[in-house]
Amino acid sequence: MDKLYEFLNIAIEKLIFFIPKLVLAGIIIWIGLKIIAKLTEMLRLVLEKADFSPTISPFIVSVLNVLLKIGLLFIVAAIIGADLTGFIAILAAAGFAIGMALQGSLGNFASGILVLSFKPYKVNDWIKIEDNFGRVDEIGIFNTKIITRDFNTLIVPNSKVTDSILTNYSEIGTRRVAVTIPIPYTESFPRVKELLLEAIKEIPTVLKDPEPLIEIENFDTHNVMIAIRPYAEPDNYWETVRETYATVKRVFHENNIKIAYVEGYQLGEIGE
Repeated sequence: MDKLYEFLNIAIEKLIFFIPKLVLAGIIIWIGLKIIAKLTEMLRLVLEKADFSPTISPFIVSVLNVLLKIGLLFIVAAIIGADLTGFIAILAAAGFAIGMALQGSLGNFASGILVLSFKPYKVNDWIKIEDNFGRVDEIGIFNTKIITRDFNTLIVPNSKVTDSILTNYSEIGTRRVAVTIPIPYTESFPRVKELLLEAIKEIPTVLKDPEPLIEIENFDTHNVMIAIRPYAEPDNYWETVRETYATVKRVFHENNIKIAYVEGYQLGEIGE
């Protein structure tokens, strides 16, 4: 009986000691959850008003919500008097191990946040990343999906976007076609220019502003290299390229203009 009374006394003392702390912890949890809900709702509204990416906004709000609740849990544990040293050490070690295992994925994730935040391109833009050219179909947290002009799907890791030179052809809204044609020195450049310029302007996809340019690119030993440079909207670029080929061939054929042969030169070479 003495042992039982001793145990009851210890239990009562512990309850008297912990009950106020438990009540305080409960109050803090209740107030803390209310504050966290308000903070996350404020962040959601701020991101919405700032026109932040709808893809990443819910994720940021969720991350903040989780981090605040973890912080609240630590505060409550400290009030109760729990020893968190071992738990923090285990959590840090687990975080380090997970970080090492997911190093590549975390890099793509961080790059995805930058892409979605700063918006160097958007869906339907024509872009080039390294040697990958195409139209943006989808922008995700970890990668960007690009559809090439041959209707192939490219999945480009977002880390490639932030680590490489990115060309966005849709940013300005125009893209220049650059076709070079060699003609003999015996041909009259002003005549060729006038005929080509008149015909190029008739192509429906060629823009009036900026105006097409036809100029001498350079001279080689036997020929004059002529650059034909109309402008088109990015979506009409390849159609304009094909129409430019056809127009040059028709004009030269109808007016008996010769195209010079240059060894090792690819006729109708296209520049970006």
